[in-house]
Amino acid sequence: MAEGAAEVPAESGADGDSGVSASERGVAPIKAQYRTTKEHFHEYLDANRQDKAHGETEAEDPNGSNLAEPEAKRIRLEDGQTETGQIEEAATPSEKPQRRARGQNKGRPHVKPTHYEQNRLCPSLIQELAATCAFGDRCRFLHDVGRYLEMKPADLGPHCVLFDTFGRCPYGVTCRFAGAHLGPEGQNLVQEEVVARSANLPAVRNSLDRVLQQQLRKRQVHFERTEKALRQFSQGHASAATTPKATAAPGQNSHNAQRDLAGLGTDTPPRSPVQTCGPLTDEDVVRLRPCEKKRLDLKGKLYLAPLTTCGNLPFRRICKRFGADVTCGEMAVCTNLLQGQMSEWALLKRHPCEDIFGVQLEGAFPDTMTKCAELLNRTIDVDFVDINVGCPIDLVYKKGGGCALMNRSAKFQQIVRGMNEVLDVPLTVKMRTGVQERVSLAHRLLPELRDWGAALVTLHGRSREQRYTRLADWCYIEECAKVADPMPLFGNGDILSYEDANRAMQTGVAGIMIARGALLKPWLFTEIKEQRHWDISSSERLEVLRDFTHFGLEHWGSDTQGVERTRRFLLEWLSFLCRYVPVGLLERLPQRINERPPYYVGRDYLETLMASQQAADWIRISEMLLGPVPAGFAFLPKHKANAYK
Repeated sequence: MAEGAAEVPAESGADGDSGVSASERGVAPIKAQYRTTKEHFHEYLDANRQDKAHGETEAEDPNGSNLAEPEAKRIRLEDGQTETGQIEEAATPSEKPQRRARGQNKGRPHVKPTHYEQNRLCPSLIQELAATCAFGDRCRFLHDVGRYLEMKPADLGPHCVLFDTFGRCPYGVTCRFAGAHLGPEGQNLVQEEVVARSANLPAVRNSLDRVLQQQLRKRQVHFERTEKALRQFSQGHASAATTPKATAAPGQNSHNAQRDLAGLGTDTPPRSPVQTCGPLTDEDVVRLRPCEKKRLDLKGKLYLAPLTTCGNLPFRRICKRFGADVTCGEMAVCTNLLQGQMSEWALLKRHPCEDIFGVQLEGAFPDTMTKCAELLNRTIDVDFVDINVGCPIDLVYKKGGGCALMNRSAKFQQIVRGMNEVLDVPLTVKMRTGVQERVSLAHRLLPELRDWGAALVTLHGRSREQRYTRLADWCYIEECAKVADPMPLFGNGDILSYEDANRAMQTGVAGIMIARGALLKPWLFTEIKEQRHWDISSSERLEVLRDFTHFGLEHWGSDTQGVERTRRFLLEWLSFLCRYVPVGLLERLPQRINERPPYYVGRDYLETLMASQQAADWIRISEMLLGPVPAGFAFLPKHKANAYK
């Protein structure tokens, strides 16, 4: 145990203050010498405010905030239902079990980017442009650098990640680490050798071109192939999309699509994206025909799920470093992409380390989904496009997207056929078992998806109704893998160890997708590939977080806005990481994803701090890496924890 941990009274059994027992159902079995109570857990953290691993004093919360700790993650039971499944009547209304809150924290505080700095410097000065500001006196930003520096918050550290990596920081004086690259007269320094070396590094791809954005907003982009496909559907000839053709015409049958993903056929090199936004020329049509679809071999690969909130580019880089084979961008709404929304297009960005990368689209109508597929086929570099048919949230479901498509087979068919018609890369689908808990639909849809042209399907072993309140049904996934053959089927759900992954592969699936398991421990990919349990230390985990912040500053910027955006995503991730229980503390291996962590004191102070379920402690961890939070800062996770049943 860590120094000072012996002073914390530990529980001896199930009769302790917190009621935690190693054999208690739904609770991670932690060794008795580490278990403690909620009160003693926080007393220990309060008594050890210094980071013993680094000898540095933590920054105090400037607001003195003590955000309420989330309610303990108890086993969720239906109203009046016991663990044996029997219904009992409560003596009084107050004794009736209460349902736990579910879904998103919709009332959480938001900080708009314009509030990060009330007095922001004009971009023309930051970018050191020779020309003067185009807005002149009407510009709403500051043009006095001296005045800006007087009001600018203090630097957060002596080293700038952008300056060290690329030799030049594009944020200049607005960088929160500007002291590392500002000269004696306030000029932005440049390391020529580093700039020359970094110039040979491949850049992040799939950025939205300004000209294309304007054309999308003015509806000047034409979609000839989409219109042709939709005309076929309206004329009752949708089956032509899966009929083999002797000529190189748009469309390809489903067997060819499956062979594409299996890596069979020619070794045609990947095409260069066509940067055209207007009507397609004859040359473009020949070049964009899907008769030479890109071919991938995903069998046995470890697939990082397209996670919302935390599945951004910096997080994907972390998982790639630990061994993820396939990555996919966060769910992008097709209507927002067609409107040229910059924030939505940011979800499509691809880092050079992502060798097998796809994007996921969400939509409810064949015309918008097919148009979006054609647009991405012409403008970005991806290896596959995925349709989200698994999103359970009301905002998507009530509009007919996500899980709702499983009950709208006509629309679903047109979407899959239309997108497959206009894509040069394989089309994949991610879905759930069904909408209702007791009515499974996937086994009926899989043969149809195979005929419609889907090259691969990923099945999450829960229904929309279940969300995360039941274990994934891998027996059903095994049945679906047989039904889907020869189309590859990936399984998804409750994988948190290499044993879980091995059992999943025994069901006959072509591969596994990892979602929450990667959020709890991104080194899970390494554990699976090396077939071992990794007792990772708290200092190693802190270095993983430090790498994430560095990647975040590269991605979102090193000015105040970029720093706080990086902090927000770091805090969202910490709301999952706190559920991880170190291997060396467990009585039984491995930890299961449906087991909530009890209160425990780790082997050092940092390990204990990382186990806190209190947002104020997550903020303290962020301050170790990104400096003090700004005045008035508050944080509440996007999602409520309801995943331990």
